[in-house]
Amino acid sequence: MRLHKSSTALILICSLIIISCKDKEGGTDIPTDPDLVLPEGSEIPYFVISSEGNTIVDEPKVSGTLQVFVNQQSVFSNPIGIELRGSTSRRLFPKLSYGIEFWDQNGEDISLEILDFGKEEDWVLHGPYSDKTLLRNVLLYDLSNDIGRWAAKTQLVELNLNNSYRGVYAFMEKIKRDGDRLTIEPMDQTVTSGAELTGGYILKIDKTSGDTDNSDWPGDALYTENLGFRSPYSPNGNIHPFEPYGSKRGIETYFMYEYPRAENINDAQKNYIQQYISDFEEALIQEDYSGATRDYENYIDVGSFVDFFILNELSANPDAYRLSTYMHKYQNGKLAMGPVWDFNLAFGNDGRSATSEWIYEFNDRNPQDLWLVHFWWDKLLGDPKFRSAVKTRWTALRSNELGLTAINAKIDDWVTYLESNGAANRNFAQWPVFGIALPFNSFVGNSLEEEIDYVKNWLRQRTVWMDSQIQGW
Repeated sequence: MRLHKSSTALILICSLIIISCKDKEGGTDIPTDPDLVLPEGSEIPYFVISSEGNTIVDEPKVSGTLQVFVNQQSVFSNPIGIELRGSTSRRLFPKLSYGIEFWDQNGEDISLEILDFGKEEDWVLHGPYSDKTLLRNVLLYDLSNDIGRWAAKTQLVELNLNNSYRGVYAFMEKIKRDGDRLTIEPMDQTVTSGAELTGGYILKIDKTSGDTDNSDWPGDALYTENLGFRSPYSPNGNIHPFEPYGSKRGIETYFMYEYPRAENINDAQKNYIQQYISDFEEALIQEDYSGATRDYENYIDVGSFVDFFILNELSANPDAYRLSTYMHKYQNGKLAMGPVWDFNLAFGNDGRSATSEWIYEFNDRNPQDLWLVHFWWDKLLGDPKFRSAVKTRWTALRSNELGLTAINAKIDDWVTYLESNGAANRNFAQWPVFGIALPFNSFVGNSLEEEIDYVKNWLRQRTVWMDSQIQGW
């Protein structure tokens, strides 16, 4: 939602009326704290959360309440469950991210509409801290949706948690199977055969959840047979000579069950999706690019792989392909990459996010990393047919959605939204991060303007380099 565009003022008023009516049906009126001070003249949604004296932890969610105000008017209120999110960020930064779930009066999850988001119960409040533009995730998700690849809908909001102002947050959808989100078919626990067994599925390549202890870095790599399965291949395409589920090695790639969840997926479903990935990998490994057709194309939605590559390379996301990497499969469909997720280190925010390097070649520069890029991408980019598909798509997008004029206009739009409503000043008064080299920062600006200018200049250099590289394919 873009509440920051003046042309949407009438729509905003109408939507507030609609939301208020829906709250009376499915939401719960929460008494407003008489001491609460709301920003004047701000159309940015202002989230007020109380954890009702409960300490917010990683798991389980604790009970609380959420109220949302726009222009000092209450537009939503309901009980919630709230927990911490993030593995690395919550260990390093004081501005924490949260997962919230709408609850009914009995503590059961309930789907509700909020702002102009579709009806759901699970949501994310992402708190950008080392990303001093506040925009990297929002920008990339916008671009993904612009090119026709679903990504989490986002809205910049401000958060007051337990009577403490916490700054600007990105309120966003969670990656989830849903009619308004990722529209793969539901998978019932009773399904063990037939067409229904073919989908839908969501897998991810990522760290494991770890322990609630913020210092538990080894907990990031506790892979088990219950959580997912390992590819038999190393990043070089060699067969592993050792068994899975031991101490994680950088050359291992694990696929984790995201949907159905690990606690819900049955053995037949595990066997099906594991075999599907295995068949794809075998076809890809054996491909010699000599014929007019490619056997691996029988298993993957090539267009989704192309777009995933373009978005991650455009932003030079250093986590691409190896962390926060999602893929999904529809019933009777092929494996598709995405949705995209987690770009706080991208667009030059991290020293590994350079303007003149391919991210899919990450392993060459970081061979000792515990999470390396799987062999898929090196093998695909070695295929002239795949490279030609990338070139065709890149050329078309650069003339439209991924042109610098379009991207810079989107950035300016968001910055104006934050500054004109006073949210940027309030955020950086709470979190004075300018002029400080935070973990991962490759550039240290002294103001929001400098940070934004850096991203724009970085994008200009990145697109010039990618244009020159892809033109030769």
